Amino acid sequence: MESIANYSESIKALKSAILSSRYKAATLVNKELLLLYFTVGKFISEKTKKEKWGAKVIDNLSTDLQAELPGLRGFSATGIKRMRFFFESWEEYFLTKPSAKGQLSIIDIEEIEFRPTLLDQIQNHDNEIVKIRPTLLDQIENHFFKLSFSHHVELIQATETLEEKIYYIQKTATEFWSLATLKHQLKNKSFSNSGSLPNNFLKTISNEEIRNKALQSFKDEYLLDFINIEDTDEQDERVLESGIVQNIKKFLMSLGTDFAFISNQYRLIVEDEEYFLDLLFFNRRLQCLVVFELKTGKFKPEYLGKMNFYLSALDEYVKQPHEQPSIGIILCKEKKNKIVEFSFRDFNKAMGVSTYKTSATLPKAFKGLIPDAETFKKLMD
Repeated sequence: MESIANYSESIKALKSAILSSRYKAATLVNKELLLLYFTVGKFISEKTKKEKWGAKVIDNLSTDLQAELPGLRGFSATGIKRMRFFFESWEEYFLTKPSAKGQLSIIDIEEIEFRPTLLDQIQNHDNEIVKIRPTLLDQIENHFFKLSFSHHVELIQATETLEEKIYYIQKTATEFWSLATLKHQLKNKSFSNSGSLPNNFLKTISNEEIRNKALQSFKDEYLLDFINIEDTDEQDERVLESGIVQNIKKFLMSLGTDFAFISNQYRLIVEDEEYFLDLLFFNRRLQCLVVFELKTGKFKPEYLGKMNFYLSALDEYVKQPHEQPSIGIILCKEKKNKIVEFSFRDFNKAMGVSTYKTSATLPKAFKGLIPDAETFKKLMD
């Protein structure tokens, strides 16, 4: 009978917490919901560990809560399990005050404290606290509560380190990523690819702030899973370009929110001769034109000579006086970094070399998650 009494008290405590949260949610909907879900997750996690609650208990709990609060949304058995997952995923990084026995009050952000291991991460060798970057608590206050619960669950499932979590939380909050965009960025491995492409920015971009922004604006690899190419002959470069242009919104999603599309096959005239750039963009953050040249095969050193020429012509004829010098990216199927490194020497224009993956080159684990070849062919028609 004691376990039944405890279960009844749990229902009452959860009902009280949910009702209390509803009153506050009128002004701070998302923040209050996240704190409620964090609180419920903590409660369920503790019950699971101390009283050995299993899936059956959680199923019953969901049913009984629905009976107590008709029309209650988000508290299905799956939803409650996700709340526990939400709490346990952040439990490693936060210390929370224990709840009073028999009570379940909503955790407030002021009740969340650092674990000592996180403080250790921002200490120097003299054990003096140094503010190299905003503290984790500052980053949570600024960005954490701007994400929906669905966003949090998605990024928790796809990330492992605290740095990854913070990166995607900040990006989602500041660039207003939808859930679909976040999923795409996670699949595209934006965190690991960001700032890692081979480039000559150190030599060609003297302004350190702009150079750092440029490094963060381009990736080592782009996931073009909206394009299907059966073979990789040179003639398919136009097919690749066509696929990108017809799905330009999806390509912009891969690039990031700072890019604005100008044109494909952008026409340049130099000494009465015509030249055509595959894809031309403008980056608002960098305040410069960005050229993407598409190559369906391996990177070749001669590609950089042509790109250097294009960038010189853009800076001479197209760039506005207030804009920064143009940047060029060779987007190819494969590259060997040492060959790229040697090729960069003696060029004075900022360039980088990235690779891409299309649906035809995705690992088997991903192939069921995207449309088939026939669907893509219809898009290309």
